[in-house]
Amino acid sequence: MNFGAKALQVVKTVAPLLGTAIGGPFGAIAGAALSAALGTSPDDPKATETALLAATPDQLVALKKAELDFQARMKELGISEEKLAYDDAASARTREAAVKDNTPAVLAYAVTIGFFGVLGWMLAKGVPREGGDVLLVMLGALGTAWTGIVGYYFGSSVGGRKSAEALADIAKQP
Repeated sequence: MNFGAKALQVVKTVAPLLGTAIGGPFGAIAGAALSAALGTSPDDPKATETALLAATPDQLVALKKAELDFQARMKELGISEEKLAYDDAASARTREAAVKDNTPAVLAYAVTIGFFGVLGWMLAKGVPREGGDVLLVMLGALGTAWTGIVGYYFGSSVGGRKSAEALADIAKQP
């Protein structure tokens, strides 16, 4: 399915796994699950997008249930969430190589310069009293974007995340 940025953000916020899958090779399955949850036709992405942007609380709950059902279906097929994320990044890399588009690289450099520029400025000058919260939000957004860029260019941190989860589980034990 092809959604606008706002609709895709709603999906990625409420049902992140479906949001990731929509842009990848399992997009048709994810789109059908999304349409079913919202009560729209899978053949009408505009209606699904409109429903997403005006979703009721009940529809959002149905969307979350659709994500859980989708996750179970993917497990039945032997497809993990890590594979979906990997396929999504691989698809973007393949597109970049085929189209010879330098936009991702330009954005990567701009975000890197912005992130470390704001971080350096804050370390040197401190957080201003007025507008400081906005600056911190901007730094957080740039940091998140930079993490995604590093994952895109240097590979996923699935192993690191699994290690962190294992350590967290050990820490919870008595």
